[in-house]
Amino acid sequence: MKYNTSEVAKLQPDYLGFIFYDKSPRNFEGDIPDLPKTIKKVGVFVDEAIDMILQKIEKFDLDAIQLHGNESPDYCRELKKHCHAELDSASQYEIIKVFSIKDEFDFSQLKPYEEYVDYFLFDTKGKLPGGNGYTFNWDVLKEYPSTKPYFLSGGIGLEEINNVLSFLQKQESKYCYAIDINSKFEIKPGLKHIKDLDKLISNIK
Repeated sequence: MKYNTSEVAKLQPDYLGFIFYDKSPRNFEGDIPDLPKTIKKVGVFVDEAIDMILQKIEKFDLDAIQLHGNESPDYCRELKKHCHAELDSASQYEIIKVFSIKDEFDFSQLKPYEEYVDYFLFDTKGKLPGGNGYTFNWDVLKEYPSTKPYFLSGGIGLEEINNVLSFLQKQESKYCYAIDINSKFEIKPGLKHIKDLDKLISNIK
């Protein structure tokens, strides 16, 4: 599969994601090129064994782990413990737990995770664990009860720029830490449209 990681990195995103899930058409294979230290490398996993995640962190020098499956609070606790015990203790490995939303969401399920993750990520509920290409109803986030920062994700493309800017002016965006984008900026899985990405980043940043 062809990737244009170095071209995307020139746009200076805060994070760059690499999907390690063999059922995904975006499953990453090969080597990650040298990236600026300002860009955090995120490994995206779906119900993966913790030992395998630790191997990927070491092999690719990952900075963050995005959990996109049905990982439990206990799983997140164990992952955090193993990252601290078995990897470079001087490094801070961020854990991002993904939850899928459509028109409603039971936010009470977040509470058991808060101690073990650094961020939540809210994506659109669909047939696939991510990359479904459409947005969820952001009004649901008016009920967000936590102070844990979160990523807003799910089918965000150029046509959503005004909606994103409007959302970022609302109270429910108070703890919105980052905007996560993917499928709407692809020429094909894994290959990003650089001009479109540049336009979005320029407008939002």
